[in-house]
Amino acid sequence: MVSVHHSSATSLAASSHNIADWIENATKRFSQEEIALVEQACTLVMPLYAGHREITGISTMEHVLGAATILIDMNMDAESIVATILYAVPEHLADWRETVDAQFGHAITGLVEGVSRMEQIQEFSVIEGLHAPERKEDDHAHQIESLRKMLLAMVEDIRVVLIKLAERTQALRCLSGATPELQRRIAQESQGIFAPLANRLGVWQIKWELEDLSLRYLEPQLYKEVAKMLDERRVDREQYIVDVVAQLKDELNQAGIKGEVTGRPKHIFSIIKKMKSKHLDFNELYDVRAVRILVDDIKDCYTALGLIHSLWQPIPGEFDDYIARPKSNNYRSLHTAVSGPRGLALEVQIRTFEMHQHSELGVAAHWRYKEGGKSDAKFDEKIAWLRQVLAWKDEVADTGDLLEQFNSALFQDKVYVLTPQGKVIDLPMGATPVDFAYALHTDLGHRTRGAKVNGSIVPLNTKLQNGQRVEILTSKLGSPSRDWLNASLGYLQSASARAKVRHWFKYQHFEENVTQGRAKLDRELHRAGAGAVNQEKIAQKLQFHKLEDFLAAIGRGDVSEHQIALAIQEEVAPNAVELPKIASPRVGSGHVSQTGVVVEGVGNLQTTTAKCCKPMPPDTIVGYLTRDHGVTIHRDVCAFVVRLPEERRNRLLAAQWGQHQVARTEVSIEVEAHDRQGLLRDISDLFYREKVNAMQANTMTRNHFALMQFTLQIADREQLSRLMGLIGGIPSVISVRRRI
Repeated sequence: MVSVHHSSATSLAASSHNIADWIENATKRFSQEEIALVEQACTLVMPLYAGHREITGISTMEHVLGAATILIDMNMDAESIVATILYAVPEHLADWRETVDAQFGHAITGLVEGVSRMEQIQEFSVIEGLHAPERKEDDHAHQIESLRKMLLAMVEDIRVVLIKLAERTQALRCLSGATPELQRRIAQESQGIFAPLANRLGVWQIKWELEDLSLRYLEPQLYKEVAKMLDERRVDREQYIVDVVAQLKDELNQAGIKGEVTGRPKHIFSIIKKMKSKHLDFNELYDVRAVRILVDDIKDCYTALGLIHSLWQPIPGEFDDYIARPKSNNYRSLHTAVSGPRGLALEVQIRTFEMHQHSELGVAAHWRYKEGGKSDAKFDEKIAWLRQVLAWKDEVADTGDLLEQFNSALFQDKVYVLTPQGKVIDLPMGATPVDFAYALHTDLGHRTRGAKVNGSIVPLNTKLQNGQRVEILTSKLGSPSRDWLNASLGYLQSASARAKVRHWFKYQHFEENVTQGRAKLDRELHRAGAGAVNQEKIAQKLQFHKLEDFLAAIGRGDVSEHQIALAIQEEVAPNAVELPKIASPRVGSGHVSQTGVVVEGVGNLQTTTAKCCKPMPPDTIVGYLTRDHGVTIHRDVCAFVVRLPEERRNRLLAAQWGQHQVARTEVSIEVEAHDRQGLLRDISDLFYREKVNAMQANTMTRNHFALMQFTLQIADREQLSRLMGLIGGIPSVISVRRRI
């Protein structure tokens, strides 16, 4: 709110009489204590507001009382009314918090502060950022939506939003005295931000007025044309509605249904919106003539619907049952359009009195029925839900499952902050300036060296709060710190930011890794006797689109030797490096060893699993007949098998896992992590919960990084995969892999 000061010696005395009249007329439903509180608020602000006018031209006192009257008409509580009267005090009193807190208590102080914060954020974001001419249309729409989310997420009491909506409605009512430029700006903000807020909260009275008044200044010519058409035919239309209402009342009485029938006012904004969206002329609209029926219960709603459809012919495609399937904001009603008397289109809405109460006043309706006290668990739960409704993408979801929208939006924890230019950025709850920097641009994140929040330098692991303005301090040539990946230090909350930091470290020595990887690949090709093989095809077999990325992965150790050998085997000609074609043994036809393996054509020889590849079910396996130790079982892709000289391949035997396998197989895994206190304990606890026996453990720590190797007894590969996935989810763990 912006006000302009005009001195007047008699203004204070003159306004006192008007304010006393206003208090007497406006507070009739309040208790004596509540009326005294309203009077006390007026007494405080009169000298502060004296001589000040709003940018709309009216006095500040008239403005706040007009906004308070809107809330009184919505049956809001006395605290909301007092806070509305006081909400401009922060602009006129330096120690306003102490003053308001001492005279009115913490609750009202919180409401005033909440409205003040909304005012500051809305002005900074919209005026400085969202109306920038260089913004694209999609980006502008996204920013408006983000701002709506942020404004609601910032408040701890939903009444703050309702006070702000009432204040904006009052401003629009008196906007004719402002400049055309100011009229357009305020109308744009009202239509883009505040009308959708009212819509999603279900406060229809304010929503309709905000939309109509905004349209009056944004499209004045179209507004005047539609208003004129409504006005020219008003007498005939009003008489038509009177006749329809009388007929419907008579029909309901004969059917034994108690209810009310009224004509329904049609709002100019909704008429123009429908004309545009459906490409209709004014004469083609079905709902210019409309009535509303209110009954006691849902059964009577459907009975009344049947009566209407028996009286007049329904218009196809114009029936909606929002009782069976409510809108996303819990709006409930029956809508139908019929060809009424004289063949004229008539829209009819049918709902219960309770549905109508919610439709007209939305969340404000709950205050009417509060039964004393300051706490109402169900109401608080409803408020928490309403605050999250703003995360929904669409203005109103006409169809769809409400529960599905709950699941997709209600539990998303977000924090909304601002760039120096006014752009709204949404981040996970608990996000830091480093998360903020990476959300803007990867390079900005890499070069981050400091941050300012609301103009003050803060540590980089500071948790951001809703509505803060964040500025990143950078170096020209910077790089991320490994400390940022240490979960215990709290620098990063966003998964995407962590991934960008990991990616940077992964590729910082790219050229060196490519050189080392090329040398390793050449050695493997030489061993396999396949020097002329197409290396790019080998890379593609291992899901790498570029050969250099494949070579770098080899150099970093991300691709093991046995993976390379298998890819070479699949690519080269059959006579170059071919595994022996060994017929699979029939289960029961060979000897079942103590390892649970069926080996074709051997007697009671000792059978052991190879320590080089540690095969386990359901790995594809082969047996190798040794000279002194019986049969050793290898994975068929084991480097030992792949590189086996031709003269020793006759020792390979067909083998497969038997039906009665051994309970456990030894497997080695390697864990890389940021070192922290309790890391080994967390992994050991996981082994215990998963009933996995650790045979051996080796750990090595250097520069805050830990390399841990475990030899485990595992039942099968499924258990191993599950275990590795769980280890990967432990905080500070970077990678988990099976050692071959």
